[in-house]
Amino acid sequence: MNSYSRNLLLIFTRNPELGKAKTRLAKTVGDETALEIYKFLLERTRDVSSEVNSDKAVYYSVKIRENDIWDAKVYQKHQQVGENLGIRMQNAFKNGFEAGYQKVMIIGSDLYDLSSENIEKGFQELDTNDVVIGPAEDGGYYLLGMNSLQENIFINKEWGTESVRKDTLEDLKNKKVKLLAIKNDIDVYEDLVHIPEIMDSFIDPK
Repeated sequence: MNSYSRNLLLIFTRNPELGKAKTRLAKTVGDETALEIYKFLLERTRDVSSEVNSDKAVYYSVKIRENDIWDAKVYQKHQQVGENLGIRMQNAFKNGFEAGYQKVMIIGSDLYDLSSENIEKGFQELDTNDVVIGPAEDGGYYLLGMNSLQENIFINKEWGTESVRKDTLEDLKNKKVKLLAIKNDIDVYEDLVHIPEIMDSFIDPK
């Protein structure tokens, strides 16, 4: 751990494989285009996260890739472990706190309008809050940070449904929680239509 950094940013990624990336989006745009869009979002997440002043760890869904877009000199590389998303996130947070980090935050890799400033603000908010949450428009969250492990928020959730954030906040009602700006992660075609950079690059005008 670098002496300057007591903060750890976790990035959860799916390995970009045809037919397995952005499956809900693929129903509209096809597997190839969905994969290209996901690769674009991965690179954008890398570019944004690389500007954040913290240590960083990528957690791979399937297997760790050595020679990919994530530079091993910048990003620690780990395998996600656990039977569902909650347990996998819990294990990643636990690893971070056990390694001595004081603030640990997680982001996904499918958000177009996340900035390094958003992430830095999340870390700052943990000076005066127990938990910081970036709410997603679909009822989940795109960012979750804490300064000690809150194990209960990772269990008894219907992951991928609109109830996740509400249930998480219920678990945290005795904690000090800061909500950041609402943002929209990209899961279905409707999430793309407001983003000219993606529409112009990847979607054929019909």
